[in-house]
Parts: sequence; structure tokens; C-alpha cells
Amino acid sequence: MEYKSYVLEQKDYLIQLRRHFHAHPEVSLQEFQTCAKIEQELDAMGIVHRRIGETGVYAWIDGKKEGKGNIIALRADMDALAMQDLKEVSYHSQNPGCCHACGHDGHTATLLTAAKILKQKENEFCGQIRLFFQQAEEIGQGAKQFVKAGLMEGVTRVYGAHVSSNLDSGKIALTKGPQNASCDYFKIHIKGRGAHVSTPHMGIDALYIASQIVVQLQSIVARNTAPLDTVVVGVGVLRAGTQYNIIAEHAELEGTTRCFTPQTRAFTNQRVKEIAEQTAALYGAEAKVEFQDFAAPLCNDAQAVEEVTAIAEQIIPKEQIVPDFEKALGADDFADYLAEAKGMYTFVGTRTPKNPNTAVAQHHGLFDIDEEALLLSCNIYVDYALWALEHAEV
Repeated sequence: MEYKSYVLEQKDYLIQLRRHFHAHPEVSLQEFQTCAKIEQELDAMGIVHRRIGETGVYAWIDGKKEGKGNIIALRADMDALAMQDLKEVSYHSQNPGCCHACGHDGHTATLLTAAKILKQKENEFCGQIRLFFQQAEEIGQGAKQFVKAGLMEGVTRVYGAHVSSNLDSGKIALTKGPQNASCDYFKIHIKGRGAHVSTPHMGIDALYIASQIVVQLQSIVARNTAPLDTVVVGVGVLRAGTQYNIIAEHAELEGTTRCFTPQTRAFTNQRVKEIAEQTAALYGAEAKVEFQDFAAPLCNDAQAVEEVTAIAEQIIPKEQIVPDFEKALGADDFADYLAEAKGMYTFVGTRTPKNPNTAVAQHHGLFDIDEEALLLSCNIYVDYALWALEHAEV
């Protein structure tokens, strides 16, 4: 591997930052100390910034070289998960019940390091680099705030990266097309009529109706979706009833849908609504369906993937680049940026035999990363941004 000298020089800084963030995790929309640390580092670099919402940080670097240049957006998410850190390491979480088990600590440290390098190079480029230190990715509520603030206006390319325990350290996944599924949350309220269980004909059993809806929702995948199209409709919560001998008057379901195209997403969510309402009506009840949009399908732009691939080939051997990384039904709200501009989302391998915890699945308390792999991620952030500022075409 041939990491650039300006990246290798920042290795200690990058690792120190990553361990700081890992030791001080904060859950979605509560990233107050995280964004304060980001702002402290940006101030030390002389990079201007402002808050987006209460806990997001937007920073920007204007190139001082003559010329117009493009506008490039680089993103890192920063929120942690509400779970216990099970590792015995020096950078173990100091916040009980909170853990960076997805790698967002590494993402934030990597983008800060890239920002430091790019600031040092501001005389070498024209255009503008926008840095998105984004909150609340885990609940799909962060990217929307940056988009709503108008920060994607005029952006030529948007780029982000995520660590992966499914790839060996030194490898990188650069895949065209669908990469992550959409994520929509739904809640179904069912209103029936209570009665004694010995007189079921006097009531309208909301619990029974809810059970029928759970079963019927599976027909969306089994009978309404093309066999080659990937869809998930899952129900994780069913609440109903007050006592064993009373027919439930109210029931509530909570679940999610996951799809890879906007068309399938719209169809699937419409069918959830129709099935719930029609099944309830069949038994004389009422159903109210509420949806929350957590993330759109994440589809990498083919042109952007080719551009990043060309950059990566200058850093690592071609065989270390994975062009067909398996699609994941997990969602990422980076998709909201891709809906506004061309770009791509990279997956960086962080699994190494030197540390068994790096092979542990993400969202597990033992999850860890090979910090050396962050150098590759940082190098691509920097080199792709510098290339795209001058060469990317709309």
C-alpha cells in the first residue's frame, strides 16, 4: 500500500481521536460532547464551522487557488448505540450503557484528520469542501437536517465511507448501484370493542385482528413482490389487551419495511396501509397507519464509483478493491445526500487476525476495528476531494 506522506504523518492524530470518541460515546441526538470535541479540533485547525440542529457540525474549507472549482461534500456520522461496551481495552466506553459498536467513532476521526490535511492544502485547490459531521444516523434523523439547511445546494459530488467487519483490512468496497436498503418505520393502531371473553360476539377483538394483519403482511413479500426483488416487511412489536378475560379493545403494531428501489418502497408501504385498513374493516374495526421515513434506498452513482475506483487504484492493489460488495438490508441515511447529488458510499475493511474483535458483527458489544485501516479511508477522502474539486463533471 502506498499511503501518501501527508496521511501517514497524521496516523497518531487519527488513532488518538478515534480512541477519544470511542471512550466517550453518545446516542443519537445527544452527541453534545462529541460535537464540542469536533468544534475544538476544527478551531485548532482554523476551519470555520457552525451547528446543524443541536448536535450536528457543518464546516467548510474554501480553496485559495485561483479559479471557480466545484463544491464537494464529505460526510461522517458520529452517533453511538445504547448498549454496553464488552471489550477490555484502554479506550473502553466511559459512558455505561453506550458504545460505539458500529464504527462511527472511526468515521468522525477519519473525516477530522482529512479536514486537517485539506486545510493544509487550501492553497492548492479552488472551489469549496463541505464537511458534514452528522448526528443521528442510527435513527435516520441526521442527514435530513443537513439537506434541509440547504447544504447540498450546488454540490457536485458527495462522498462518505463506513467501516466493515465483513472485509479484511486493506480492502475497500466500491460498488455501483443499490448498496443499502430503505428503512421505513410503521405503527398500526387498531380500535375494536371490548367485551367479556365468554361473549366474543359482543366485542370486536383488536388482538385477533392484529394477529391477522401480522400474517397478511407477509403476503407482500410472498405474493406481491417479484422473486428477484428484495423486500423485508417485519413486525417487531405487538401490544394489546388489559386482562386475560377481556377482549382487547385496542392493539398496536410496530414494524419496518426495507427495499432497494424507490418504486418498490412506495408500493410496499402502500400495501402495508391497505392490508391493515382492509383487514380491520373486514372485522368491523378501524386501523390507523403511521409511517416514519428513516432512510431512502442507497444507490451509488456509477460515474462516481468509477472516479473513486481510479483514486483507490493509486493507493492499493487492484485486487484489494471489491466491485460487487453484497447488498445490505441495513439502512444508512447517507442515501438522503445521494438523492441531491452524484456520489457514492464506500465500505472500508477493518477486519484483522491481529484482533479477533474486528471480526465481530457490528452492533455487538465486542465490535472493534483495525485502526490502520482508517489510513486508507482518510487517504481516499483527501485524494478524491482534491480530484473532484477540479475534474468532476455534473
